[in-house]
Amino acid sequence: QVNVVESGGGLVQAGGSLRLSCVASGNFWSLGSVSWHRQAPGNQREYLATLNSQGVTNYADSVRGRFTISRDNAKNTVYLQMNSLKTEDTAVYYCNAHVVRVGRPVTGYWGQGTQVTVTS
Repeated sequence: QVNVVESGGGLVQAGGSLRLSCVASGNFWSLGSVSWHRQAPGNQREYLATLNSQGVTNYADSVRGRFTISRDNAKNTVYLQMNSLKTEDTAVYYCNAHVVRVGRPVTGYWGQGTQVTVTS
């Protein structure tokens, strides 16, 4: 069993910063690629950023230059540092963590999400 938990969301004024955490736990060998997504009410889930196990990052145009994804492999944790937040960044933020298990295909697991609300 694998659990993925996001945290760090909250209420922040426009221009402010937040750091989200995504922790993967359970029975797996190593943490692979992890991505962050968000979903605002009435919208589809939007891709934000990916960090793979080799340290390669990718960002959506909407957050490039403002958001930074990083990881602590020892803690099986991936972070999303969000700076210069805008009201349109308000959404539930999710991470999708891929785990490597012996003898099984790499599998992605979603967390339950963490709410980020940016006020003007």
